[in-house]
Amino acid sequence: MFENLQDKLEGAFKNLKGQGKLTELNIAATVKDIRRALVDADVNYKIAKEFTDTIKDKALGENVLTAVSPGQLMVKIVSDELTQLMGGTASEINIKGNPAVILISGLQGSGKTTFSGKLANHIKTKLNKIPLLVACDVYRPAAIDQLKVLGEQIGVEVYTETENKNPVTIAQNAIAHAKQKGQNVVIVDTAGRLAVDEEMMAEIYNVKQAIQPQETLFVVDSMTGQDAVNTAKAFNDRINFDGVVLTKLDGDTRGGAALSIKYTVNKPIKFVSRGEKLIDTLDIFYPERMSQRILGMGDIVSFVEKAQEQFDEKEAQRLQKKIAKNQFDFEDFLQQINQIRKMGNIKDLLGMIPGVGKAVKDIDIDDSAFKKIEAIIFSMTVEERRNPDILNGKRRERIAKGSGNTIQEVNTFVKQFDQMKVMMKRMQSMGMGKR
Repeated sequence: MFENLQDKLEGAFKNLKGQGKLTELNIAATVKDIRRALVDADVNYKIAKEFTDTIKDKALGENVLTAVSPGQLMVKIVSDELTQLMGGTASEINIKGNPAVILISGLQGSGKTTFSGKLANHIKTKLNKIPLLVACDVYRPAAIDQLKVLGEQIGVEVYTETENKNPVTIAQNAIAHAKQKGQNVVIVDTAGRLAVDEEMMAEIYNVKQAIQPQETLFVVDSMTGQDAVNTAKAFNDRINFDGVVLTKLDGDTRGGAALSIKYTVNKPIKFVSRGEKLIDTLDIFYPERMSQRILGMGDIVSFVEKAQEQFDEKEAQRLQKKIAKNQFDFEDFLQQINQIRKMGNIKDLLGMIPGVGKAVKDIDIDDSAFKKIEAIIFSMTVEERRNPDILNGKRRERIAKGSGNTIQEVNTFVKQFDQMKVMMKRMQSMGMGKR
């Protein structure tokens, strides 16, 4: 995500390496490279120029402190301005109403239907509401089927009227249904086209006028760059949406949409979405955190938040006692792997840690990294999992055959596990594991 932009911005800051102070000359060179990096990321030239002019003015007015290098100061200025360019602060979704109605708009292929499912799951699990998904794409039966599948996966009802070809009445009937069933958030997934056309715009305008949603969201494929911004403007001019959703942020995202869209339509980015999975792939958009990630500064706040979501205090206390008594076993280790998995994609998580994201960007890391470990542990008997010390040569040979690994791989894993136990015990004795 934004790797190319990140590399080019880092190159721009090298103009200031070894410089004792900010001067008009080195600021001009740095700003020129930043502008070029933004344009290459498919940011509109006018926006890129205005952005870099602001950076130049601020940098010329700054006094560099002794403890701060010119490069560090320029990174801080750029980070602050990127944050403002993307909206400044996070913007919450409006779910006030009984029921609250959320209208989803966008082009075909932007990820509207998948996002609708993710949003329903977010509202159900994070906001403790009862959502209803509504299939208003009357042109593509596949879209209705897809929404039904998504609804089944997350345990959310999907309202459909397969014989009705009028999205206005479908949406109105769905809201009446939600009131009757006590569902307090209605998410209306509408039809899209491959390009903006009058028929689609008239249809979604009519739906919006009829149901008066509390929130209208525009879903855009972040990989389409400046085209996404132009489409957003066309939609906003017609239906005046409340916020933007950037999808496919795990792909080859150049950055143009994220950096330009707020400036162009003056509407906040509310969510960012990655991949097709419904769980842990939708995030509230925080401009400051995104700015820091673009500049390679990590996003430790989001990392901690994801960890806290999976944190179980009673379980932590139980493990603490086992570590103190040197009784941490393979079943405990397996449980920790599952908790890490629940936090999301491993490479994305590593990218949130300052300094780590760049180091792992060319390394293929995914959930399969744990599969070999899990296969080894699952090939053990319950007794072996709970008593690692009984793993003699004969047992290890059986585990290797059962897990499809070599005896050397099993021995390496057991050795690493023993070393980890020693380290955990040492940290415990130093008070690092206590709360």
